[in-house]
Amino acid sequence: MDSFFFNITDTKYKTTKLLEKNDEHITRVDISNGIVFFDINLKKNVDMQFPIKNLDRMVVISVVQEGQFQISDNIKNEEYISKKDDINIFCSSRQDFSLTIKKAEKSKVFILFIADFFLKRYLSSNKNEPLDFLYNKIQDELSLELVDSQPIDALSLYIINKIINTKEHSNMNSIRYEHNVMEFMIHRFSLLDIYEDTINAEDLVIAKKAKEHLLKNYVTPPTINILAHLCATNESKLKIIFKKVFKMTIYNYIQKLRLEKANLLLKDKVLNIGEIAKDVGYKHQGHFSKLFFETYGIYPKDLLKS
Repeated sequence: MDSFFFNITDTKYKTTKLLEKNDEHITRVDISNGIVFFDINLKKNVDMQFPIKNLDRMVVISVVQEGQFQISDNIKNEEYISKKDDINIFCSSRQDFSLTIKKAEKSKVFILFIADFFLKRYLSSNKNEPLDFLYNKIQDELSLELVDSQPIDALSLYIINKIINTKEHSNMNSIRYEHNVMEFMIHRFSLLDIYEDTINAEDLVIAKKAKEHLLKNYVTPPTINILAHLCATNESKLKIIFKKVFKMTIYNYIQKLRLEKANLLLKDKVLNIGEIAKDVGYKHQGHFSKLFFETYGIYPKDLLKS
């Protein structure tokens, strides 16, 4: 049974054109025997299927800008559909599945495959760190599991564009691609909610309830006193529980939600920076831009014009 990742010559970097016709293409890029991505751009395509059957342990991230993408797990007889504007993260330790680009007027899909031995380089020995969490998950016997599903944001598209359009050089191609891929991984994995095993069920219920209220009201959030009342607890206990579960204060979590929403709005390129800042709860555009840069390392104006 062939490995999905060990298909590279001694150059340690390989681009394979699986389809190239006019302005349509399906390109596979192998990087450093640990990272593979597919760049798919099609028009009026019929269903196109790619079987994957091996024993590699991997994390798969699918990004669908146009059309639909399906993973069929032939071991558990389950299907996972990724629709337009979806970013899904899957874990798998043994594969017998099919990747299908569904029939569509236009299909634009980016699929990133990350081997466990690549993740292993960066483990922190803290099982609640995103990389450790994902690495440990694929050490179990796991055919396929959907770990996270979220909408596409502007920063993700910006980084994917950098990955796809990394210019080929006479040397260090792998490290150039790897740098951009790792930037994408850092961004996507930082959005995962990972809960410690030591958190009891009652505290987790309170924290999740608080999160639900904040998700609905992050522009004009309730005071902590009111939020505690809504969660049937007291203010002091809520602060302690929330920080224990989400690793940040309630105030910082509200800021996180506002910036994540701004990132989504930037993708649509409908509102200007001032309008986006106001829409997510910031009165001053400059303050919003500063916070956005401190969080994502890029100014919102640069994403808007990318």
